[in-house]
Amino acid sequence: MAALVETARDIARTLLESPLPRRWSHVQAVAARADRISAAVPVEDRDVLVASAWLHDIGYSPGLVDTGFHPLDGGRWLRRERFDERIAALVAHHSCAWLEAEERGLGEVLAAEFPREQTAVTDALCCSDMTTGPDGQEFEVLDRLAEIRSRYGPEHLVTRFIDRAEPEIVAAVQRTERRLAGDVVQPM
Repeated sequence: MAALVETARDIARTLLESPLPRRWSHVQAVAARADRISAAVPVEDRDVLVASAWLHDIGYSPGLVDTGFHPLDGGRWLRRERFDERIAALVAHHSCAWLEAEERGLGEVLAAEFPREQTAVTDALCCSDMTTGPDGQEFEVLDRLAEIRSRYGPEHLVTRFIDRAEPEIVAAVQRTERRLAGDVVQPM
């Protein structure tokens, strides 16, 4: 395992394993999925993908909560810790987070603080997260989105975000699957 990935795994374990064991199960499975599908991204980006998968939900850690929006809180913490800037931005924007940021009134803040990448890496990170359930189980993307909606309820901000993000999330998963099949695919 490359040093970057190992460091990311150790950070995630430290921040999530004890305080949030269910979240830790999810993160472990997302990272394993990212590793399995890493052939969908250029060789030089594979460690970035897997490290980002390990770190994508660290913003849920009780000690890191600032805004209450976990992608932004995680990205900010990584930046403060002088972690790789690209990974901090991938964490801050993972799984269409910019759309949820807009729902929370944080869209401009997120955009100002972290550049949004649109690459095979962002697609594969979204795919890994949005095909993995809260306990680490594998899901088809539409089943995962339904699970999120059922957990939050029809009127919740997260459900509104998922409703807006569904086309983008599904497209990211489909692009990743096509890349894995060897098709040439343009990012978002």
